[in-house]
Amino acid sequence: MALQGAFREHVRAFEAAGARTRLVRLKEDLDALDGIVIPGGESTTMTMLMERMGLFDAACDAVLGGLPTLGTCAGMIILARHLSDGIDGQRTFDALDIDVRRNGYGRQLESFEALVALEGDEEAFPGVFIRAPLVEDSGSTEVIARQDGRTVGVRKDRMMALAFHPELSGDLRLHQEFLRLVKA
Repeated sequence: MALQGAFREHVRAFEAAGARTRLVRLKEDLDALDGIVIPGGESTTMTMLMERMGLFDAACDAVLGGLPTLGTCAGMIILARHLSDGIDGQRTFDALDIDVRRNGYGRQLESFEALVALEGDEEAFPGVFIRAPLVEDSGSTEVIARQDGRTVGVRKDRMMALAFHPELSGDLRLHQEFLRLVKA
């Protein structure tokens, strides 16, 4: 999804991992996709732009219909079932059984980098947390990443959500993992 946020960085990461990419700005751009990324950025701005462009309901339907989806940072917020501190009327896709708090780690000044433990991988992942959401409850999702004991990554079926920005790390493992979900 290329309305706002770190979509260019995801394009570079996926292309480095061998994938073809396409920018999604209109509902027609959803046709024949193998997967979609809802990038980091500002979740309220992103949802307002999706609604203004007529993309929100179409993208939500595609995701709920099984389109493999990766949500990072703001994308995690948009995928969440429950948002504990959203602005009045802020919508989510209600696609993942998670409760999140926007800017749960603090404002811009509290942004940080930290090692993330990935399930099934002995090598830590370099996590970049920028006004990151905090997962307050991971519900029925599978926890796939933790930072300092906190859940920062979840998966359910062919959907992944990360509280951090893997596209800014230079490490392609999570993009490659998402590509495996797309091909499954």
